[in-house]
Amino acid sequence: MNTIDVRDLTKTYGSRRAVDALDFTVRPGRVTGFLGPNGAGKSTTLRLVMGLDRPDSGRTGIGGRPYTALRDPLREVGALLDAQAAHGSRTGRDHLLALAVAARLPKIRVRAVLEETGLAAVAGRRIKTYSLGMRQRLGIAAALLGDPPVLILDEPANGLDPEGIVWARKLVRRLAAEGRTVLVSSHLMAETAATADHLVVLGRGRLLADVPMHAFIDAHSPPRARIRTTDPSGLSAALAHAGHRLTEGPEGSWSVEGIRAEELGALAAQAGVPVLELTDERASLERAYLDLTAGDTPFAADPADPADPSVRADGPIRAREARA
Repeated sequence: MNTIDVRDLTKTYGSRRAVDALDFTVRPGRVTGFLGPNGAGKSTTLRLVMGLDRPDSGRTGIGGRPYTALRDPLREVGALLDAQAAHGSRTGRDHLLALAVAARLPKIRVRAVLEETGLAAVAGRRIKTYSLGMRQRLGIAAALLGDPPVLILDEPANGLDPEGIVWARKLVRRLAAEGRTVLVSSHLMAETAATADHLVVLGRGRLLADVPMHAFIDAHSPPRARIRTTDPSGLSAALAHAGHRLTEGPEGSWSVEGIRAEELGALAAQAGVPVLELTDERASLERAYLDLTAGDTPFAADPADPADPSVRADGPIRAREARA
């Protein structure tokens, strides 16, 4: 199986432990979001997986083998770690051709990835004339060049315009749907929420969470329901009898803490209160992420507002407590 395996991985730079006994597996057929504050150890972990640095202890593997032991690495792993690393004096086409020749790949793959990334029309231009978004697309093209079953993409949407972000989102979803293993590191919570099926979250070099997306958000969403009704007074009385309190929300809606929509609907029906709208409210990925990593952010600004009902003060989700 084409998994990305990280086992008891530790790496120290001087007195700073960048990665601390990390242990997780990235599986095929889904997009795994790789999250963590600046300095959490994400980039170090990716470098260790790609054989660009050596761990103090532990190991990494692609399908059970270290990256450095892969016979045809470009055919087995596609990686985007630094889109700015391409030589500026080369054309986009020549950059990809050099990679293809070195990896013994057919030149037709260069044409294919240029078209797939939307760079065919500018392939003859020198890379130093490319915008940040164009360089990002070129880095993605290089990752796709060997048509690999494993993709490691560090901030793939960086520098892309809105159309490019949508394109990148569809691309990673398609790659996962084809059964590939896709690991995407990002600081963009909205994009991660729109693309990832599973999350691996780091903080200060340690594993904070290794869970499905829905489980991660649910763990940081205390029961809360929103309702619209033409009889808020009757609903308030029914809720008070059951030990709940009705709170006015925006645009004529009402919210109730500590209850799910199904239970709230049953209470309203018993009281004969008409219901116009009823839904469960969940925290956003951003809110859940900030809640989890609040104590592991070395460059934190103002803390989250404790009065914010979407903030939950529970401890971190440990991988072995909520692993799918």
